[in-house]
Amino acid sequence: MVKFAVIGLGNFGATLVRALAEDGHEVIAIDRESERVQAVQRYAVQAIIADATQREVLEELGLDRMDAVVVSLGRDLGASVLVTLYLRDLKTKRIVVKIASQDHGRVLERVGATDIVFPERDMALRLAQALTAPNILDFLPLSPEYSIIELAPPKEFIGKSLGQLHLRGRFGISVLAVKQLIPEKLIVNPGADFVIKDSDILYVLGRQEDVEKLK
Repeated sequence: MVKFAVIGLGNFGATLVRALAEDGHEVIAIDRESERVQAVQRYAVQAIIADATQREVLEELGLDRMDAVVVSLGRDLGASVLVTLYLRDLKTKRIVVKIASQDHGRVLERVGATDIVFPERDMALRLAQALTAPNILDFLPLSPEYSIIELAPPKEFIGKSLGQLHLRGRFGISVLAVKQLIPEKLIVNPGADFVIKDSDILYVLGRQEDVEKLK
């Protein structure tokens, strides 16, 4: 079973605790405010009222044994930096930090964050994609340049093979997988002879500028 800790139980942190717990994972939830801790205690294996900026608190909780620790302390850059630094010193495997700005993210990467989450930016990008490209069902930004996109095939793709479409040559897009709905099946790294149906969902990797071409 995968074990997580979430530090900071605002809207983002509390929602994450619940989602992870409902997915069958063990979660430790930590916050300084008792009301926030009480709100998630039925989902967490441990719901603790504590100040995570105190190094001894993190040591006592054994967060180095977690598969990942999520730091969600809002716009308090100082607190986020301290907690991230202490977690790094404890040799925590994976430190995921919610940030409020790009500058915030750069600082936290320097002190030891392994993953950066910028929800406001990511949600705005997702909404923009949904408004301007209805075929794009979802996307995951991997870097400022590259994203993985969940794509409902345009009508021009239906009935054609990946070889015929030649997406890499035309758009610089690579098809990583296809999810077939009828029958339900995930095909990883489909071959050039794979023929796309209207019920398929494509997972593709590409640069932002290539995605714009695909739209």
